[in-house]
Amino acid sequence: MTKKDLIRMTTCAALFGLVGGATFQGGTYLYHQMGEQRVIESAKENNEETAKIQTTTLSSTITTDSSSESGVSKIAENVLPSIVAIDVVAETTSQDFFGRTYSQESSGSGSGIIVAQNGNSLYIATNNHVVADAKKVTVKFNDDSSYEAEVKGTDSDSDLAVVSIKMSKLSSDTMKNIKVATLGDSDKVKVGNQAIAIGNALGYGTSVTVGYISAKDREINAEDSTMKVLQTDAAINPGNSGGALVDANGAVIGINSAKLADTQVEGMGFAIPVSTAIPIINDIMNAEKLSEEEQGYLGIKGTDVEEEYTKYYNIPKGIYVKEVTEGSPAAAAGLKTGDVIVKFGDREVLSMAGLQERLSKTKSGSKVQLVVKRSDDGEYKEKTMTVTLGSRKQAVSDSQKEDAQENDVQENNRQENENSRRPEEKSGQRGDSGENNRQSGDDFFGNFFGDFYGN
Repeated sequence: MTKKDLIRMTTCAALFGLVGGATFQGGTYLYHQMGEQRVIESAKENNEETAKIQTTTLSSTITTDSSSESGVSKIAENVLPSIVAIDVVAETTSQDFFGRTYSQESSGSGSGIIVAQNGNSLYIATNNHVVADAKKVTVKFNDDSSYEAEVKGTDSDSDLAVVSIKMSKLSSDTMKNIKVATLGDSDKVKVGNQAIAIGNALGYGTSVTVGYISAKDREINAEDSTMKVLQTDAAINPGNSGGALVDANGAVIGINSAKLADTQVEGMGFAIPVSTAIPIINDIMNAEKLSEEEQGYLGIKGTDVEEEYTKYYNIPKGIYVKEVTEGSPAAAAGLKTGDVIVKFGDREVLSMAGLQERLSKTKSGSKVQLVVKRSDDGEYKEKTMTVTLGSRKQAVSDSQKEDAQENDVQENNRQENENSRRPEEKSGQRGDSGENNRQSGDDFFGNFFGDFYGN
């Protein structure tokens, strides 16, 4: 995560619920209960009774009177215990013109929302770009206590992430002062409804801004994907990313994202709808952590389809397949060069980073449906195929085979060039050495610009 990324961070409203006091084991899920209220379900192991715990109660984070300025103050008072400040130390790498690689540390800040708790961990939702490449993550609660956290998982395509803290680390005082956010239903939000953005603006500490919902399902282009978001005129500043956009009752309806904001326009902020975020957050919280050997392998080389290619060449948004590795799971499934991958399993994938994240969470040997778009006489048609994922061990083997084949090709080319040289060139006559040098220079610049322009 670069400093630039950190400065562009937007507060994304938190969409999840925390639990009350009991200890439970098993998976944690967010879902609808009684219309707008969301709860967490923690299933006990050993066939014990399933328990349902409300994330919040009306007396904790819901405010019934928001008809005046004092109503907004009451909302803020109730919601602030569920909002955290996140400070990050990240390591970024860069490469200069000559191919030399440099690493440096950078720091930044963002926001997060307490969304769930089980017997072992407290879970906080935030933006992916807040914690991307993080070496160290520190969470500061509303009572000014700070704890080191770990990144539970990320989803770059949706710009969502979850960080967790062991319950055993939290003091009793901290536990008394924090709450779980009440989650609303962003599908029921109407244009003109009041919206309140809460987050760690500019890293100065938690702040509150007030506005209205300006638009729903606003489609905007982020760096790697197209997203449908809520638009508000409540100020969403750098540092607010990962924070909450709440309604007049204090229920979270969106996760703020400063990354999506247009710096050329005032009064236009965006938030990821909470109804969109909940299933993604659930996936991240409950994903099994796989060793590198257990992670799935597909076997392609691809590139993200940028917006300009979609606009000018009518290529669908997704992952353009540049090469399919011979003998790989992708080849066996029928994937071809030129295909555009748009879906992995039940989730859209719009970038190589997003695909790699999905593969890292899926076991080798798993059967997964891929949805691709394939060009047919200039028209892209959707095609679904089933792929059986390979293992990382196979990935290394395939890579070694490719390297060996490439080395063979290079050696053959060298031999052909050597054999085609003129006798006088081989004798090293001075008159021809300048010509050889000139040709070498032409080859260098030709190869350089050929690589640069993708030839």
